[in-house]
Amino acid sequence: MKKICIMIGSRANYSSIKSFLENCKKNKIFEIQIVLFSSASLHRFGNLEALIKRDGFRINHILESHIEGENLSTMVRSTALSMLHIPEIFKKLKPHMVLTIGDRYETLATSISAAYMNIPLIHTMGGEVTGTIDEKIRHATTKLADIHFPASMDAKKRIIKLGEEKNRVFMVGCPRIDLVRKVLKKKINYKYLNKFIDNYGVGNTFDLKKGFCLVSYHPVTTEYSFLDFNIKNILNILSKLKLNSIILWPNSDAGADKISADIRKFREKNKNLKNFKFIINLPVEIYIHLMNLTQCLIGNSSSGIREGSYIGTPVVDIGNRQKDREKGNNVINVKSNDIQALEKAIKFQINKKRYNSLNIYGDGHSSNKIIKVLKKINLKSHKRITY
Repeated sequence: MKKICIMIGSRANYSSIKSFLENCKKNKIFEIQIVLFSSASLHRFGNLEALIKRDGFRINHILESHIEGENLSTMVRSTALSMLHIPEIFKKLKPHMVLTIGDRYETLATSISAAYMNIPLIHTMGGEVTGTIDEKIRHATTKLADIHFPASMDAKKRIIKLGEEKNRVFMVGCPRIDLVRKVLKKKINYKYLNKFIDNYGVGNTFDLKKGFCLVSYHPVTTEYSFLDFNIKNILNILSKLKLNSIILWPNSDAGADKISADIRKFREKNKNLKNFKFIINLPVEIYIHLMNLTQCLIGNSSSGIREGSYIGTPVVDIGNRQKDREKGNNVINVKSNDIQALEKAIKFQINKKRYNSLNIYGDGHSSNKIIKVLKKINLKSHKRITY
């Protein structure tokens, strides 16, 4: 049985590969090895260890390689620390293949390690452009990878233009859409959702049926000076408009501490506000339900671009983090320093209510397509995979 080592370095990584893990477990085709590292190993970024175990998966190794501080230099040092230890993990687990996801800084540590150790590298969600540092990491990983599973046709074409052979590039869609399709089949249990949000978050209680905005704003390393400005504006506008709001904590990129500090300051100064809920992290299934119900998703999360296009969620995307990524007509992009445009876009999207579903990033069957391809791979040569 082929052994596939899945490197999970963040909570976003897990949601991006969960459907693949579920299908592998169900079909018993591959032996899955899960390694948690970087921010995925830390409780304060969502306690992924407990979540993954609760979902019925075995974790083979946990590497504590995230250097806290969430600034530009700690991202570099965290990547370097991961590279020091990943080779030993690969020696111990002896995988036939390594799978890495997307574009985050820890992804590069996995890619370089697998490439130098002649272990075939599978890359999902490559070929996309955003206009930020993530794009550089994504394209670098593409050149180190052997098998490519892009999420859109545009991404597939770009990977081939980068010089990768056509017979190694398979447009399968985004595995995150698999989860969305599965979750949306279930009837919404408002009582359960309201109770979950009340128990999981900090702040006042409000009824999700009465409408709410969802805020997911992450650091942009190339817009370091705008981080405070953007999150403060989002919170102030939502407060001014008296909109029920669920505010999610940022990921672990450089600048996360700045954003988190501003959220805390706002929360402490506005304890009397009755329409705000602050939550560190949510299980992906709950998040999908909220995306389906929200009047507007505000911030710069790729979920607004990917899942949002499939669901039809009204999205206000701020700044350059997703600037060049393929988008549906559900997304309005505003500049980081344009307060009036931000408020106008939020009002417009709330009144819009819902957009038609688009399959830009897949039809919800990506994991089955990935498994079908990987079943055919001949691993006689680690340096060149043949079919």
